[in-house]
Parts: sequence; C-alpha cells; structure tokens
Amino acid sequence: MTALELWYPRPAALWTEALPIGNGRLGAMVFGGYPEERIQLNESTFWSGGPYQPVNPDALKYLPEVRALIFAGRYAEAEALANRFLMAKPHVQMSYQPVGDVRIAFEHVGPIEDYRRSLSLDRAIVTTSYRSGGVGFTREIIASAASDIIIMRLTADRPGALTFRLNLTSPQSGAAMTPGPDWNGLRGKGPDAHGISGALEFAFKATVLTTNGNINTTLEEVRVAAATEAVILINAATSFLRFDEVGADPIARVDAGLDACRGLSWADLVAAHETEHRRLFDTLAIDLGTTAAAERPTDERVALFAEGDDPALAALYLQYGRYLMIASSRPGTQPANLQGLWNEEVRPPWDSKYTANINLQMNYWLPDPANLAECFEPLVAMVEDLAITGATMARAHYDAPGWVLHHNTDLWRATGPIDGAQWGLWPMGGAWLCVQLHDHADYSGDEALLRRIYPLMKGAAEFLLAVLVPLPGTDLLVTSPSVSPENVHPFGATVCAGPAMDRQIARDLFERTIATAEQLGIDAPFSATLAQTLPRLSPDRIGAAGQLQEWLEDWDLAAPEIHHRHVSHLYALYPSWQIDPDTTPELAAAAQRSLEIRGDDATGWGIGWRINLWCRLRDGAHAYDVLAMLLHPERTYPNLFDAHPPFQIDGNFGGATGILEMLVQSRPGELLLLPALPPQWRDGRVAGVRARGGLSLDLSWRAGVPTEIVIEARFPQRLVVQFADKSLPVELSAGERRTIHMG
Repeated sequence: MTALELWYPRPAALWTEALPIGNGRLGAMVFGGYPEERIQLNESTFWSGGPYQPVNPDALKYLPEVRALIFAGRYAEAEALANRFLMAKPHVQMSYQPVGDVRIAFEHVGPIEDYRRSLSLDRAIVTTSYRSGGVGFTREIIASAASDIIIMRLTADRPGALTFRLNLTSPQSGAAMTPGPDWNGLRGKGPDAHGISGALEFAFKATVLTTNGNINTTLEEVRVAAATEAVILINAATSFLRFDEVGADPIARVDAGLDACRGLSWADLVAAHETEHRRLFDTLAIDLGTTAAAERPTDERVALFAEGDDPALAALYLQYGRYLMIASSRPGTQPANLQGLWNEEVRPPWDSKYTANINLQMNYWLPDPANLAECFEPLVAMVEDLAITGATMARAHYDAPGWVLHHNTDLWRATGPIDGAQWGLWPMGGAWLCVQLHDHADYSGDEALLRRIYPLMKGAAEFLLAVLVPLPGTDLLVTSPSVSPENVHPFGATVCAGPAMDRQIARDLFERTIATAEQLGIDAPFSATLAQTLPRLSPDRIGAAGQLQEWLEDWDLAAPEIHHRHVSHLYALYPSWQIDPDTTPELAAAAQRSLEIRGDDATGWGIGWRINLWCRLRDGAHAYDVLAMLLHPERTYPNLFDAHPPFQIDGNFGGATGILEMLVQSRPGELLLLPALPPQWRDGRVAGVRARGGLSLDLSWRAGVPTEIVIEARFPQRLVVQFADKSLPVELSAGERRTIHMG
C-alpha cells in the first residue's frame, strides 16, 4: 500500500462509497462489485434543456419600486415584490445529467476471498482484485485524458476463466443501437426542463476486445466466454458545441474516440494515461508524517481521525483534492460543478450546477497554490461566455452596461436571478469571479493572461458603476437590491442594501481593475472614475458585540440564523487580503469575533471556508480542529467525497486549500511560512507550492520551525520571506532557483 492510495476491503454499496475517475470530459464512479460491477458514467456537457436567455421583461420596470421599499425599511414587501417581478424567466436553471451505467455480470465459482478495492491517486487507476474458486480476478479502470475515453482491463490468472455479460442502461429517454460484432451502444436525447426543450442528443458505447475466448453480441448485451483477458473501451458524447449552439454528431464523436484506441495495447494505453496524469499530479508532494493509522482502510481512518494521530490522512486529503481537480477540470472541458464531474441523479441536489455566491469560487481556490494552474482554464473560458450572456441580462434587468451574473449559472450560461429573491437577487457573482481571475493571473505573473481577462474585469466594473445607488442621507454608494448570501436579517427577509460582502467585492474589483489598466497602460479615464468611486463604498464596520458587521446596520446578533453556514461578510479576510492581522488588526479581531459567534459547525463547504479563515487569522490549532470536523464521517463520505450533505465537491477543494494555507500563504511581494501550522504537524515537508508572482516553493520544517526553503522565480522578483516575527528580503532574477537554509 502506498501513501497515495484510497483502499477498502469490500465493494461499494452506495454511490458515495464508489471511487471516482475522470479526464475532465468523461467521469465515472466505479463500485468494484461482485457478481456485478457497476460503472456509472457522466459527460461534462450533458445537461437538461437547451440554449436559452431567461430575461424577464417586467424586471426593469419594477426595480425602482423595490429599491424604494428597501430604503424605506419595508424589506418583506420589497422581497415579495421582487419575487413577483424581478426574477428570471424561468426562475430556475437547467441540471447536470447522468449518461447511464455500464454493468458487467460475472460468472464465478465459489466464495469471494482476498477482496481489495483501491484508487491510486498518482496513477489515477481504480483496481479491484479478489479470488473465487481458486482463480484470481483483477479489474483495472482509467479515464484517460491522453486517449479521451474510459478504458478497463479484466484479467484472470487461470487461462479461460473469465466469463461475463456486459450491458448498458440509462435513465434518459433513448434506445439501443444495432450492435456491432464486439460492441453495444445507446443513443437518446436529454430531458426537457422548466419549459426549455431538451436540445442535446447523446450517445455512449462499450467495445470489448479479447485475445482469446468468445464474444457474442445481442441488442441487450455483449457476452464474453472463456477469456483470460478483456479490454473494454467506453466512450460517451453529446451534440453540444457551445452555450448557444448544438448540432454536433454524438455518435461520430464516440466512434472517433473508440476507433483511435482499437489497435493499441493496454500497456500502451495505460502508459500514455499515466504520463499525462503525472504531468500534472507530480508537481506537488507533501509529507506531514506517517503513523500506524495509515495502514487502515480509508473509511476507518476517517472515522478515527479526530480521535487519533493520522497526519498522513490530511496529506492524502490534499492530494485527493488535487486528484479530483485534475479529473474534473481540464482545458477544453466544462468547469467543475457542484459535484465536480460526477452525478447519478436526473434531478440532482441544487441541479448540480454552478453556484456563484461561494461554491463555484471555492472549487477554484485550489489550482493555483496546488500547482495545477492549467486546471483553472475552464473557469476563465466560462467567464468569457458569461460576459456575453450577462451583457444581455445587465441591459434588460438593470439598463446597465457591462455584464452581470447573479448567484447561479449552468451549461447554457444563464445569468439571471433564480430560485427566489431571498437567494438569487444578488448581483455580485460576476464581479467575484473577475477578482478570482485576477488572483489567478497574480499567481502566474503572466501579462498575456492579464490582457485576456481585463475586458471581463472592466465589463463587471462598468456594471457595478451603473447600478450602485446613493444611500439616502449619505454620500455612500450601495448595491440595492441585494442580499448577504443566503442569510435572513432581523426583519424576516434577505433583501437589503449594501451588505458587507458586496462592498468588499466591489472594492477588490475596482482596485484590481485600476491596477491592471495601469500595468497594461490603458483606460486611464475609466480608472480615474473607479478611483473617484472607491471612497464612496462604505468601509467595513465593527458592531456593538465587537463583530464585523454583515450588513450596513448592526443586525448580526438579532439575525434569526446566528450560526448560519455562510460567512459572506468575512470575504475580506479570505479569499481577499483586505483584512489581515498585520495591517488591519482591529478588523481582524472583529472577523475573529464574527467567527466565534457564527461557530465552526456548518455544512461541508462551510467548514472548508472556516478552515481558511482561521488560517488567515494565524490560528493553526483552531484551523486543525475545524479540519477534524471536516474529516469526520458526518462530513466526509467513505470515498472521501465531501458531505454537504449530500455530496458537494466544494468542501473537498476548500478543505484541501486550507491544508496548504496552514503551511504557506502568499501576498504580492511576501511569502508567509508556516503561518497557521498546527501543533500536530511539527515536522514535515511540502514541495511544489505556487505563490503569487510566478513563484514556486519547497519548504521543510522541524519542531515547527522552517529549516530550508527553495524558491524558484519565473520573473524577476523582490519579496520578503516571513516566519513569525522574522523577515528575510530576497531578490531573484528570472528563472533563478534559490536555496535558503534557515535552521
């Protein structure tokens, strides 16, 4: 057993026990069952509905009235009116869909013995092995990014002992294709949803290749008898071309992928797969120590983490998060959604879409520090799409230039307010994503990326400039209507004016847009307008209880959900750097007080956010306690998927990011070493962490103190390396790799 492995002594009984594989486009959950194996399949572009633009022609007419009610303190009336007239049509979005299942029924003689099921993170391969009737059987399955299909090998250690039946099923409407001599296939159409016709055609096939034995196909199944080894090629595709265009041939796409692999051996296929996977996965290594607990099955380790000493599980959890990122988000694919790439339900929780008031952003906290910048690319491409659809929404609902995204989107890049005013009437999703894109560019240090994203940032800023309105009786500008996601204030509503998170995001967006324009030497008049507007955004406020106020008013302690899962007003602490213990100690203390009042227990992703917040407060012991809450059976399923509950992948990504934040934090021009190191990890090493400015870092420590750091710079850099109260100025030339001994 390796340190980079999840393993179990039994098959998966539930979907949240199955093991995930993915190549960004295709994903599968592997159950490892006997006498039947189930492989549940997803394709990243398979969603309900079709291209649509959910504009509400009444919204603009009623916007001033809703604002007036909010400013009059008549919040419940404002919310009711907004629900009637300001929401998108339809007021819900489309849902991510499962393609279907590949099921393989085996003929075994005798009981099952020596069973083992595992996922190798560094090889990206799921292996199931056992003995039956004196014969050893092994299954290996990969989702190859190199070949862009799923590939499975079945072997028996006795010649001719492998006999099975393979069939395909789908919860979608469709029909079996006329089978080939060694394959079965299904084709169909995606479901309608919310009045939007299902526009996507889909197809999937499984081809069985053997070197001996007999293959027979019928309309229902592929039968294999008396084989020693079989390789199964699985592919799926849809007719999706882009958010406003369908019409590709899914069968031709499926066949092209399968035909390209027919003449290749398993050895060649798996070698190409591993090379491509390791190109990304091997960029970061971590060692927090290993104890005897690491020998246990993975689900037992989760059950015992909070009670015992298992630092290697935290390291495994980080690497699992990186594995999930590689598997669910690659250039040319869709971004990771609420469930990443994996979903078995036609009506999944929250439609398994993209929730942009925290969850989508949390999905993409990990790639940059975890040395997976390439995996961020699908989010950049999505925002480029959203700027197109969001421009129509901004004009229709607000009579504003630029573009807007509210709190959700889907494959079709819908941007309107959905679900209800109490959740969806929040106009800051696009602005937050633009700040995150700028952060991504900050990590890379790449000016070409800045040039690419600047128009997106400018469009989001143009929208905010247009919709900010004066707060009566003051010189301040606020968003109205808005909400503090997704929290109810003491007046029995969520709609309000100028909540803290809106002001903080606007401040980040304006400041970063000004800095980017200056760096690129463009748009000086627009930057001047932003600079003139910045002082009119209300600063963060400290309430009577010493807390950072969530709203303009001091409502926090009177709010009905004082322990709410969202901590939106703490955006300024993390992921932003507006609040920091060194530079704004009073606000940092207020943020800590807010965390204490709100409490640590939350949904899975809420706990993931709290880990990072405690890291920014430099409290490693508390951050570790919150991590222990995440790595617990109530919040982590046996396969290490995050339990919201139900499954949401953002908790995996948020928790993994938090582990890195304990070890290294970076601000422009500054590296913080071990800023929130827990006492449980006194000795350790991490290699390949990325930092802002195009830096990468290796760090070793002993007894809680750094002993050696290795810094590599893509571009010339001047920075300060800080540990506790010690600061070390460092100057690096482009391409330089510097080793600094600190012990």
